[in-house]
Amino acid sequence: MKDIVYDIPARKAAARRHTLAVLVDNEFGVLARVIGLFSGRGYNIESLTVAEVEHDRKRSRITVVTSGTEAVIEQIKKLLEKMVPVYKVHDLTVEGAHVERELALVKVAGDGKERVEALKIADIFRARVVDSTAESFVFELTGESAKLDEFIELMRPLGLVEICRTGIAAMIRGKDGI
Repeated sequence: MKDIVYDIPARKAAARRHTLAVLVDNEFGVLARVIGLFSGRGYNIESLTVAEVEHDRKRSRITVVTSGTEAVIEQIKKLLEKMVPVYKVHDLTVEGAHVERELALVKVAGDGKERVEALKIADIFRARVVDSTAESFVFELTGESAKLDEFIELMRPLGLVEICRTGIAAMIRGKDGI
């Protein structure tokens, strides 16, 4: 009788969500090159925010949220560090405790009970009414992405019309900066 040999595939490395902060020159084409690095290798960008952070030195900060195995994330960081307009790449997920926040504008249209319920939920979530008409509200809400997701789901049956989200802004905790 022959022995049965089972071919058990090696465990796949687990993909993990990472928040990267990238300090770059604020010049034409830099963002396109960074995005091209991700798209050219088939990596997904879950969130992307960009803003000038050092006006006098003309530097911008790009915050990218992506998912991948440790090997994939290391490859992304190394490729980013090789880009000429990149000064620093920080993986906030592995560097320590950090704060992540996002802003959303949420438009809800309705009347009667739906309007009252939308206002009650907005109060619970500490959302501000930034525009109000007889037919609709626009709420402004900041916080962790999961909080925004929950608020949006509660607004769907009440007349959700439109959502606009900024993407994640993140910063390492403590006295040091990037």
